[in-house]
Amino acid sequence: MATDLDLLRRIDAYLDGVPRTSARAEEVGPFTLFVSEGTGWPFYARPTPGTESFTGEDVRAVRERQRELGQPEAIEWIVDVSPGVGPAASRAGMGVTEHPLMHLARRDFRPVLLPPIAQVRIASPQDDVATLHAVAALGFGAPGTEAGELGPELVPAAAAEIDEGLASFTGRRMAAELTVTAVATVDGRPVAVGSHNPLGDATEVVGVATLPAFRRRGLGGAVTSALVEDALARGIATVFLSAGDEAIARVYGRLGFRTIGAAGAAEPAGG
Repeated sequence: MATDLDLLRRIDAYLDGVPRTSARAEEVGPFTLFVSEGTGWPFYARPTPGTESFTGEDVRAVRERQRELGQPEAIEWIVDVSPGVGPAASRAGMGVTEHPLMHLARRDFRPVLLPPIAQVRIASPQDDVATLHAVAALGFGAPGTEAGELGPELVPAAAAEIDEGLASFTGRRMAAELTVTAVATVDGRPVAVGSHNPLGDATEVVGVATLPAFRRRGLGGAVTSALVEDALARGIATVFLSAGDEAIARVYGRLGFRTIGAAGAAEPAGG
């Protein structure tokens, strides 16, 4: 796999820009810490674009500031752009993981046929956003691609647990078209969701999750396909995502996504 550093740097610039649409940015050494104030998404620190040197002390400093501000102790980066972050995070006692970073060229896109059992559409801010969050929470709560018993009957109770402020925050982002969410329904009930966050000429597909009872039916691929079609219709040139593991990467590969590098993440060891 040849490394396209220009593409990776464009993605890195996007990843630096997107949190700024919803969070305050604070410089801490070679890192930029994104601070969620009030209700909203929890954020992380990233290496400031253009920085190249990272030490364990740098990581400890940003973690201390995250604790002071009540933010998650988390760092994210593109391994091929900032290779020193992972070793520095390890020296600071954090657990480090890497995931396939995948890009979709327009010419490679292979739309997924919608399974006959389901409908897929782009959600609106008038939808029950808490329910969409609940589907994602339940799906990610049972990681992997294996089918299971957990189904839509558990969604209403999970939706009741979603913070109203978080649902309102997401609804405002949807209304502003900062976040675009697709939902797959079966018999009118949401069973799979996903989003993309357009900024300029780039977007990242995020949060694709399917309830275990409806896995292995192509619904995650169909949701992703709908998100890609929406992104391409907006004229977006760079569409990418980070896959949870190689098995999930193979699912995205069927749509035409190709691995171009690795996305790094660090959190407290054992977290």
